[in-house]
Amino acid sequence: MPHDDQADPDAHDDGWPDAPGDTALTIPVPEADALVRTGTRAHVTVLYPFLPLSRFSADTEEALSDLLASTPAFTLTFRETRRWPGVLYLPPTSDEPLRALTKSLRARWPEAVPYRGVFGDEGLDPHLTLASGAGTDALPESDFTAALPLSSPVDAIRLIVSDGPGTRWRDVRSYPLGTGVTTARR
Repeated sequence: MPHDDQADPDAHDDGWPDAPGDTALTIPVPEADALVRTGTRAHVTVLYPFLPLSRFSADTEEALSDLLASTPAFTLTFRETRRWPGVLYLPPTSDEPLRALTKSLRARWPEAVPYRGVFGDEGLDPHLTLASGAGTDALPESDFTAALPLSSPVDAIRLIVSDGPGTRWRDVRSYPLGTGVTTARR
């Protein structure tokens, strides 16, 4: 995935090449932007990849808008750092709203397998990547923990798209959560 100042659904450069038109559903977390060392804005990935942009239609937009409008807004809180090899991240507490949202999206679009199945059918645990790659394992967690805990209200989900390997991810649309207003059926 590219490293840029837009969005990078987890800052991995190997394991899955981004294809032009790949999309992801993400949650921006501007409260953590100053902590992130991946060259991206702070975010939590809800589902990557989602549907290729070429598959979006008026019906897709309507179904996605309706699903997200029926999902209550929530708050993400980050209290501690954790590590995977080569990755330093923040796990949200509680992660249940994220898991429920991903499960709802997967039920509607089962072909959208998280991380192309690289981490199994369920993907990775919900997280906000702070740093990844060479040198990450040597970063002192104390560089990050002084800013914790931090909380971020979540009232929308952002759809982003890749223009291909090595390119920036760009925002396409933001979908509000919890409005309770759904699109009228035709």
